[in-house]
Amino acid sequence: MDFVIEPMSPGDWPQVRAIYEEGIRSGNATFETSAPTWEEWDKAHLPSCRIVARCAGSVLGWAALSPVSARKAYAGVAEASIYVSESAQGKGAGRALQEELIRQSEAHGIWTLQGVVFPENSASIALLKKTGFREVGRRERISELDGRWRDTILLERRSPVVGKD
Repeated sequence: MDFVIEPMSPGDWPQVRAIYEEGIRSGNATFETSAPTWEEWDKAHLPSCRIVARCAGSVLGWAALSPVSARKAYAGVAEASIYVSESAQGKGAGRALQEELIRQSEAHGIWTLQGVVFPENSASIALLKKTGFREVGRRERISELDGRWRDTILLERRSPVVGKD
């Protein structure tokens, strides 16, 4: 599949939101039950490191970083989110987004990326591990989704170039 990785713009939001909603409907991508507004999403994510995979004008997937804490000590730690449309899954867009997100995060001084994934989402766990993440642990019954307690797997990637001194 031919696609390019480009910066996300506010104009991409309708397609980004639609892909996010696919993930919500899957039941294995997020604890969220509805997509936020652009303003809510924009506020919750770092202003840098927002990218999309695009083919012929259509967004196939997106990736962005959220701060894990407002505390200054954690300024270099972010949570990575990657969503790929159902029609583009398994075609390389997720890996390309992940690799570019890692490059951009390091360019912006991020020394640790984390991923929080439902154990049932084996494709996401495999992608994270292929791109240098390691499993840190399992958080049991961390929250409910649709009346059912769910576990999450916490994975992290420590940059070999940022924060190594």
